[in-house]
Amino acid sequence: MSIIFTGATRVCPTNGVSHGDLVVFGDRIVSSAVGLDDATRIDLSGKLIAPAIVDLGVFGIDVAACKAGGIVRVGLMPDQVPVLDGPGIVARAAHMGKPDLWIHPIAAATRGLTGIDLAEMAINAEAGAAAVATGRRWIADSGVMRKVLAYARDCGLTVIVHAEDGGLAGDAVATAGETATRLGLPSAPAIAEPLAIARDVMLAEDTGARLHFRQVTTAAGFDLIRAAKRRGVAVTCGITPAHLYLSDIAMSDFRTFAHLSPPLRSESDRRAAREALRDGTIDILCSGHDPRGPEAKRLPFADSEPGMAGAETLLPMGLGLVRDGVIELDRLFALLSANPAALLGLDTGTLASGAPADLIVIDRDAPWQVRGDAFAGKAGNTPFDGLPVQGRVVQTIKGGAFL
Repeated sequence: MSIIFTGATRVCPTNGVSHGDLVVFGDRIVSSAVGLDDATRIDLSGKLIAPAIVDLGVFGIDVAACKAGGIVRVGLMPDQVPVLDGPGIVARAAHMGKPDLWIHPIAAATRGLTGIDLAEMAINAEAGAAAVATGRRWIADSGVMRKVLAYARDCGLTVIVHAEDGGLAGDAVATAGETATRLGLPSAPAIAEPLAIARDVMLAEDTGARLHFRQVTTAAGFDLIRAAKRRGVAVTCGITPAHLYLSDIAMSDFRTFAHLSPPLRSESDRRAAREALRDGTIDILCSGHDPRGPEAKRLPFADSEPGMAGAETLLPMGLGLVRDGVIELDRLFALLSANPAALLGLDTGTLASGAPADLIVIDRDAPWQVRGDAFAGKAGNTPFDGLPVQGRVVQTIKGGAFL
């Protein structure tokens, strides 16, 4: 099957924003329509066409939410039942989303995510693991963490970590400050994040391992990442839209949809996050998709489960950052597609000739209101509930096939 998309604005992380036809033959993008006389022509005038999103670090397989959000590949975190710490479980996870979603399992760095005994990384990699991770937890034992990094280095895997010092964070559900004090919520100082980052960066520098912080959310944390990159440490970091748009004030009415991990930070940290996105410190923009039903969210704030349904709002919130002048349009798709694909070792995320035809068609200016109860996915626990936004996915294309 061959398709020629005409009239659209092409958005490519590597070749920038341009106008012209995009040609698909079979499951690949090709450079020319020569010889494709029977190709189907589709007029996309007024629309954007871009690489489909590669969402790194989701906690639940949610095919409907991903389709609605323009996501065709996900890096699935190991925090599943059972934990992704063995080859059979990893291999099974890799097949669970087919045919509509490619799942790239991220295996547990330690057995059961307990932070004690190393998992069999090499065997899990052979079974399909694209990386290893500490999950929602921080490995407290520095000796174990150093072994994790060294083993992952030898296996050619990136280690994805959660950056919160467990001794400080404890059972906190908020960042220490005026909001947490006024609400009487268990809180931890924001320094819990840079403390964890400092240790893990030093260990990564010592071992030569590749290290990715799934979310960095504090000014001090970004300073450490910048310094490590200047020294040549193989370190990258990500963030979700929530920490770019919201501060801890969003918790003021005990809204459990704003109970996230890491917790929302101060306004100064939120501004620092936007600057880190602007200056290139942040490498990946992810949804943090973690669908939670009412049994987990309709509880007192401190008793509720952290997490948000982020897959369906990832693109419009990203387009908002473009409209705000924080980043350019092609950079947005580097953050959403090319960079997470590279971290997972995937040859996708661009509009280059020969790349997989994983594409999304976008109506950039389409207005709509975020309503969690109208989401296509499993749950609507979004901190952006009620927010007016612009930009919708018109069509999701996976491997040249329309979903």
